[in-house]
Amino acid sequence: MLLANGVEPMEMAAFTDVLGWADLIGDCPLELVNAGLRRKIVTTFGLSINPGSLLCDLDISSFDALALPGGFEPAGFYEEALSEPFLQTIRHFVEAGKPVASVCVSSVCLGVAGVLRGRNATTYHQEGGKRKNQLLETGALFVDRPVVVDDNIITSSGPGTAAEVAFVLLEQLTSADNATYIRQKMRFATPDRHWFETPQVAEPLMQ
Repeated sequence: MLLANGVEPMEMAAFTDVLGWADLIGDCPLELVNAGLRRKIVTTFGLSINPGSLLCDLDISSFDALALPGGFEPAGFYEEALSEPFLQTIRHFVEAGKPVASVCVSSVCLGVAGVLRGRNATTYHQEGGKRKNQLLETGALFVDRPVVVDDNIITSSGPGTAAEVAFVLLEQLTSADNATYIRQKMRFATPDRHWFETPQVAEPLMQ
């Protein structure tokens, strides 16, 4: 899990908890490594955390997937999340065909890295949304749904989708049965079909 300064805690915690539970009681051992560009990160809402590793110290080719929580611009998220070390890491995993799971606005980082051209993706947005337009400018095919999966790339539309992204990632890394088992043990309800098909910005009514 690659963490930028200004990361949003809920989005980070979804990966930590879902994959942590899977490691404890699932049918396949998993190790989640938290990495950043600095020793101390201040999150969106002021919580300070210490990533377990620095990105520069890791052999990223030894990892099976990449998780990217999003964050807020006023907290400085994009200063690191759009930096070349972040973008190079994203390119590495996508080019290797490994799962890349992003939450909320971290899909913008995928777009800037150049890996979304011609691929379905989503991001957090509002009416005339800035982030949606940024995604479109990178050549992504914008889909207004809570979670969008295009082969090995997972994107989503907000912090409330973070757990679902983590479960999709868990399914890709292990199996659908294992992901369902962990969901049940964690007491996470499965959203109905309507949730997965509801756009973030309501489409205008046509007469």
